[in-house]
Amino acid sequence: MDILIYLIPVALFLGLIGLAGFIWSLKSGQYDDLDGAARRILSDADEDNTENS
Repeated sequence: MDILIYLIPVALFLGLIGLAGFIWSLKSGQYDDLDGAARRILSDADEDNTENS
């Protein structure tokens, strides 16, 4: 039972670090353009490069 004295603060600290990272990613715009990434993977970027050569 003495181990809980150490494990509970460690778990809370790690949870706060995860929450801070999530809030940072929201504020830095990581989730702004979710549809753009989904469409970008479908476009063929090689076609654009072959036209210029």
